[in-house]
Amino acid sequence: MTAPRFLQLSDVADLLNISASQTYALVRNGDLPAIKIGGRGQWRVESTALEDYIARMYAETRAFVDSHPLGTGDSVPED
Repeated sequence: MTAPRFLQLSDVADLLNISASQTYALVRNGDLPAIKIGGRGQWRVESTALEDYIARMYAETRAFVDSHPLGTGDSVPED
């Protein structure tokens, strides 16, 4: 079975391990492209857009880490 083309925001939240409200905020501020469909205007995220977002976040994180090397006195955040 193939993966669905469009995902509900709750599915995206599960995949990213974040809350539904955080997912909605990503869509509303334009970080994660989505479409609004149907009479009640339900949000959907295309699976390729989610993969692009994840790849972009990896690149941004790598750039941040490269420009902010861990030095003496820096602490590692705890979970």
